[in-house]
Amino acid sequence: MFTDARSKKIILVAHCILNQNAKIDRCARYPGASREVTQALLDAGVGLIQIPCPELQYLGLDRQVEKDKETTIESEDDRVALLMNKTVPKVLCGKISYDLIYQIKQYQLNGFTVVGMLGVNGSPTCGVETTWTEGKETDGSGIFVKIFKEECADQGVKIPIRGIKAQEPREALNTLQELLNA
Repeated sequence: MFTDARSKKIILVAHCILNQNAKIDRCARYPGASREVTQALLDAGVGLIQIPCPELQYLGLDRQVEKDKETTIESEDDRVALLMNKTVPKVLCGKISYDLIYQIKQYQLNGFTVVGMLGVNGSPTCGVETTWTEGKETDGSGIFVKIFKEECADQGVKIPIRGIKAQEPREALNTLQELLNA
């Protein structure tokens, strides 16, 4: 089964890696997709699952910012971190996780390799090795990644999960290559 041209390799990718338009104001580094990482993914022939953006789904594109209020990127990350750590967005993160894990299991049951997940370090939601909390980037995972990891553990799903930063394309490519070569 599935003996056509497909690679039978899949990677889950944080929404904003493939669509910088979804990021909070002043955080996009590219007009569309993160160019180097996206090109490397295409060149590798791996299938892409774009993770729905929990922040966009819960808070909207503008993240419910007060239009006339002076903000910084840091103050917005703080505000988003607080809002995403409430019950309703945590439930949303759980639903997204459950849906993604169903897809992972389907691919694995049919002989595909899920090479891993690529998140965005420093994000209060999709950070992997680092997240944003109390005014600074700190070690740890964002709320979505925490919930995703817990759900994977509960369902016996094991995939590597790594984070990148769009503003560090060379390091991002190295991280991606580690996932693809594992």
